[in-house]
Amino acid sequence: MPRLHQQLHPHREPVPTRPAATVLLLRDAPDGALEVLMTRRSAQASFAPGAYVFPGGAIDTADAAPAAHALADRRPTQTDLHCTQAIAAIRESFEELGVLLARRTDGSAADAQDIAALDRHAPFFAQCAARGLRLAADQVFWLAHWTADRDLPRRFDVPFLVARMPAEQEPVADESEQFEPVWVRPADALARHEAGQFFMIFPTIRTLQRLTRYTSTQALLDALQSERPLWVSCPRAGLLNGKEARYMEDEPPFGELALVCPDGQIVHPLDWQNERPVPLLRNVQRLTAANPGVMTGPGTNSYLVGDPSTGHIVIDPGPAEPEHLERLWRAAGGDIRAIVCTHSHPDHSPGAAPLAERCAAAGRPRPPVLGLPSAPTARTASHFTPDRSLSNHERLVLTGKGPDGEITHTLEVIHTPGHAANHLCLWLVEDGLLFSGDHVLNGSTTVIDPPDGNMADYLDSLDRLAALCEREDIGFILPAHGYVLGDAPGAIARLKAHRLAREAKVVAAMQALPQGSMDDWVRLAYHDVPPRMWPVAQRSLLAHVERIRALEALHGRH
Repeated sequence: MPRLHQQLHPHREPVPTRPAATVLLLRDAPDGALEVLMTRRSAQASFAPGAYVFPGGAIDTADAAPAAHALADRRPTQTDLHCTQAIAAIRESFEELGVLLARRTDGSAADAQDIAALDRHAPFFAQCAARGLRLAADQVFWLAHWTADRDLPRRFDVPFLVARMPAEQEPVADESEQFEPVWVRPADALARHEAGQFFMIFPTIRTLQRLTRYTSTQALLDALQSERPLWVSCPRAGLLNGKEARYMEDEPPFGELALVCPDGQIVHPLDWQNERPVPLLRNVQRLTAANPGVMTGPGTNSYLVGDPSTGHIVIDPGPAEPEHLERLWRAAGGDIRAIVCTHSHPDHSPGAAPLAERCAAAGRPRPPVLGLPSAPTARTASHFTPDRSLSNHERLVLTGKGPDGEITHTLEVIHTPGHAANHLCLWLVEDGLLFSGDHVLNGSTTVIDPPDGNMADYLDSLDRLAALCEREDIGFILPAHGYVLGDAPGAIARLKAHRLAREAKVVAAMQALPQGSMDDWVRLAYHDVPPRMWPVAQRSLLAHVERIRALEALHGRH
């Protein structure tokens, strides 16, 4: 992980979390569509005032007490903790909405008569015991787990549970904490929120977005039989267009926010711009070239590693665009010790020689241009010859004097052919960062374009990167296009799984149409990709076909 003294912002310890439980009460509309019960919180509430929410609240000591558990029916697979959470959700749904998830001793569901006999302001469990009611914790299932954002002044650790709304019961709000119970389809709630008519907080919005995938209550309950949540999240926030914007772990900006603001402070701008470098650590800056497009995303990321005491190494100077190169030179204070190109493609390497000459023209030593030369398979526009070729595992070291003594920044070279025959990545040893060039991207998969691209080499290189990240505790990947990726081993594993799943579709297409053309196969194997992208996808399709046929030939010999 990055060294603490390289972090941009002083550490601020997040507020400890408190346990709570939330329950989504579900029913099917007359047309069979799933609906969820929501209520509006008091405008004076200390947490999410005025928001439409699912019922729930803090877990009390009594919810975990033996007396409460003795009243609960539970599944054999429900742990004590999950049973406690279900009990809390049952209690809160009764106190807030008068909904009672319970059974009589004969197994029949509690009804309006039982509800009328209970006082919503008196101890809940004693009353249930007195009437012989059993809590239906076995009918409460674990949907998700949310931990409140690290920046919030009040934080809760909350399982989101679901249960079918009991028949013949009607919600009645307590008119103190909750108001206006309403049944709503997830898509309708989201549309009303978007229109400014139905205020909701981030976890509620994201939960409803995921519920739109399910057509009925039973379809959702069927997905929750494993006693594992469908997702777990502790969101992070940054600044987009000057406003707070929150993200879950699977969304592109999350890893960058984890790197720059690990404690959750909302200070990092996420807007893509080309005028100035974006600091990621004290010793790492990113400057994005003004070459956005289908193949480059927001543009090519050039990185500066180093500081004023050590000088800088530039990674991927990008296209030979004078204004971009001038900004790189100025961001480095004119002190560039080396320029490294991860590969020779025209959005990565053409700026290297003119940037080196810019340094020399200012009276500085001309920094060497480093990398691997283009292979004979490279396209004409991708020809590149470095001043010196880099060896696999070679280390480039910057040293200087910091406030606490000598400071070192070490980049280790990792040869990673696949996207291009001369592709390499760089590992910033002291801070556990991987500069991945085009081998690993954020938000898309890289194109493997034969003959210079090779799918077998690409997957082998992914395996080596995965092993390196696991062995050296590399936490973040800094790609040539897109935001920083967190959870480096997980990101690589997901990328490989995606590639192999695509290859399985290619195999299926080839088997379905053995005499088919590449055009035929791309329509089947990339049916989930917009047709306008099929010409690009066809390049990677060819790489998959070459690997498939090579494996078939190998197995045929044995």
